[in-house]
Amino acid sequence: MIRVVLVDDQTLVRQGIQTLIELEDDICVVGTASDGREALAVVATQRPDVVLMDIRMPHMDGVAATRALLAEQPSLGVIILTTFDDDEYVFAGLRAGARGYMLKDTNADEIVAAVRTVAAGEALIQPSITRKVVAEFSRLANERPTPVVTPLLEALTEREHDVLRAIALGHSNREIANQLMITEGTVKNHVSNLLAKLEVRDRTQAVLRAQQLGLLG
Repeated sequence: MIRVVLVDDQTLVRQGIQTLIELEDDICVVGTASDGREALAVVATQRPDVVLMDIRMPHMDGVAATRALLAEQPSLGVIILTTFDDDEYVFAGLRAGARGYMLKDTNADEIVAAVRTVAAGEALIQPSITRKVVAEFSRLANERPTPVVTPLLEALTEREHDVLRAIALGHSNREIANQLMITEGTVKNHVSNLLAKLEVRDRTQAVLRAQQLGLLG
């Protein structure tokens, strides 16, 4: 059972998301909080697998709360779930260590899929947000002196390139499996191989590293 804590300053939003999530047999909401400060106490007590975290809240915002939570529990999966896709919030949330970033207009199936993905140790960011990250990385790279990039010790296979490009577009393992007509298990194996070859920990870092190496051109 995947244990989830919901953090949002709007009661109706918390109740709505909880209702949707608890329709699933493998996910349960073990606690809720109305701001970041309260979230720290709830998470410390309930020890969830995933936290769905709003950004703008009183007392302590979602970025500060994410940073504090991950300092205590580095393996915790935090998904920023917000109405804001401003660059400032996107990059602040990712820098704080969030492994997911989704907008509240996302449908219920996508939120549930994101919870499962992050609980499994992966990262998931909506395609529009992923494109922001890649665009920002490209902008910064163009403004700075060209860094010395260590080449890969082992080249990617053609199929791994296909999976990498799909990850850069923000696609989930299931979507990649459907596109490439392979099983989700096979996609997971390819993702694991990609992370190992790129020497990174998660999908977002994989995209950034691939951009450095010119693999997404």
